[in-house]
Amino acid sequence: MARDYPLNKTRNFGVIAHIDAGKTTTTERILFYTGVSHKIGEVHEGETVMDWMEQERERGITITSAATTAFWNPTYMPKTDVSKKCRFNIIDTPGHIDFTIEVKRSLRVLDGAVVVFDGVAGVEPQSETNWRYANDGNVPRICYINKLDRMGANFDKSFNSILDRLSKKAVRMQMPLGAEENFDGIIDLLTMQEVKFTGDKGKDVGFVDVLPEHLEEAKKRRAEMIEKIVETDEAMMTQYLEGKEFTVEELKATIRKATINNQLFPVFCGSSLKNRGVQLVLDAVIDYLPSPLDIPAPKGIDPHTGEPMEVEVSDTAPLSALAFKLQSDPFVGQLTFIRVYSGTLESGSYIFNATKQKKERVGRILRMHANDREEVKTVYAGEIAAAVGLKDTVTSDTICDEDHQVVLERIVIPESVISMRVEPKTKADQEKMGMALSRLATEDPTFRVSSDPETLETIISGMGELHLEIIVDRMKREFGVEANTGKPQVAYKETILGSASGEGKYIKQSGGRGQYGHVKINIKPMDYSVKAEDLPKNVKRSDGFEFINSIKGGAIPQEYIPAVEKGLRESMDRGALAGFKMVDISCEAYDGSFHEVDSSEIAFKLAAGMALADAVSKAKPVILEPIMKIEVVTPDKFYGDITGNLSSKRGQIEGMDERGQDKVIKAMVPLSEMFGYATNLRSMTEGRATFTMEFGRYDVVPTNIAKEIAENKK
Repeated sequence: MARDYPLNKTRNFGVIAHIDAGKTTTTERILFYTGVSHKIGEVHEGETVMDWMEQERERGITITSAATTAFWNPTYMPKTDVSKKCRFNIIDTPGHIDFTIEVKRSLRVLDGAVVVFDGVAGVEPQSETNWRYANDGNVPRICYINKLDRMGANFDKSFNSILDRLSKKAVRMQMPLGAEENFDGIIDLLTMQEVKFTGDKGKDVGFVDVLPEHLEEAKKRRAEMIEKIVETDEAMMTQYLEGKEFTVEELKATIRKATINNQLFPVFCGSSLKNRGVQLVLDAVIDYLPSPLDIPAPKGIDPHTGEPMEVEVSDTAPLSALAFKLQSDPFVGQLTFIRVYSGTLESGSYIFNATKQKKERVGRILRMHANDREEVKTVYAGEIAAAVGLKDTVTSDTICDEDHQVVLERIVIPESVISMRVEPKTKADQEKMGMALSRLATEDPTFRVSSDPETLETIISGMGELHLEIIVDRMKREFGVEANTGKPQVAYKETILGSASGEGKYIKQSGGRGQYGHVKINIKPMDYSVKAEDLPKNVKRSDGFEFINSIKGGAIPQEYIPAVEKGLRESMDRGALAGFKMVDISCEAYDGSFHEVDSSEIAFKLAAGMALADAVSKAKPVILEPIMKIEVVTPDKFYGDITGNLSSKRGQIEGMDERGQDKVIKAMVPLSEMFGYATNLRSMTEGRATFTMEFGRYDVVPTNIAKEIAENKK
């Protein structure tokens, strides 16, 4: 069967934003206007298509990214002319920092993004984080300033916050007509037309020339817009300076090219809840966001030689696809969401997992509409679908043609910052809990399960309190597991501030063959200014640990070097001060000795561990703690109480801003001080202040608190 839509008429994009900016409301409007749904689901009524999980509907927030497919014919085209009609593969992502992996992995497989901003708040903390992820992946973006009907909404202020905090390349494409409750239309600066939205749910879009009372302001804004557009094209700039007037088509072509190259970020406006402006954003997706053919060819490596490779985006090329998400479905089992970059994937066919070097069979292929499924036989290049039947494929694995192997760039998984003890309530829950945790950890790479070697307790780790709360709730609802949870724990780490040498000698004589291993090492903090690819051949770096093999003259035979490295790595996992994992340490094995009969791998492994313990004790060891970036929005009268409270939590106030009548306090506070802060803040401010929190950095714990942490751990 041939593909139903050509590649140049396909758009893969995500809707990303800070929590509560209106992503899901905007996506629901998109589904309604494109005919996917015949009724608009509202977040506040708990009836949205994209927020399908029970936990999402109860809390009114997005927890997991949901994918859907829709088709759109631009509003400026006659209904009979479908020459520009496009197929959209859309992913609606969460805005809460605890579920940031959903944004990260979605952006990895999308070609473009619609970034939604709150018309009152403008740029918020998670907007910055998502923008940074999009920058990392060079994802072209268009911006949509939403909620302009709200009290305190200000398009200019929100637009300026994008220029100040995200990018000077933002370009204003529209002007709102009216403000707050009087917002009732938009001026399109490109065509110089006023746009009104009437009929059922704003379905009818009407265009008229700009009225005289708005003309002067619109002309001024249009001149600013054209100036920004022509700056991205040298030939156009020359013509502009010579006084040439450009057609709408010429300007659109330049905006498209600049947007795809991340030289411009077009900014649109509207109110999704009041059904104004969404159709013009869909037009912009077609006009300015790339098709799979417009972006640079995906890069990968040959799994056997390590040589870089480029993937040809075409249906006829060999298959290459990336698994970016796993989801348990109660009806069909495990779904593996994949983005096909080249070739075609057919149901019932065999594929090759190049990351694991294993062959797998694809049972069925489903096109997802949130949690509804539509079975398809073939998926083509540039499409997103879910495969059923893949047993060994997990997030970030590459599937491809066995005769043309490639491993695509992996998704970087953020470190978990918070842990909690969990135990089953009954003996019956015990067996089910292991299976439930294993399934949830496979689905969510930021959720980790481990066992405390001393107490044998099960420890679950994640990105925040809400993240772990949702996991425990899902265990209960989806797997029927009742569990008790302990107080959340902070994911501390250990490191060193100085350099030192250490020696470890393991000798054991017990009749017959003994054990002998002797290792000398130097340790120092890792130097990240030298990139991993520029390191000499005798240096290996991974996961906050660097091993340098400087053994000369066979002081330690080559076959024991891997055991030395393993011993150092295992000792770092156990920590030296308080049993937390050690990071950012460079270990150089420079000398040692061996016994021709008694030396063994286990002896050198143990000797290396002893050498590390000896060296660390002399190298100023410290405990590191996660420091969170906090933003509190509060009425002015509570400002003093909140700043005083944050200072008492070892917080550093970094700045203060104003947002309408409210004050915005920005601070860096240790995570260990932030447990239960939501309740604390509510009682301090009569429930009128809100806060957001995201991971900032790891920092050294003060000595008195480090002692307390170490004693508690013991």
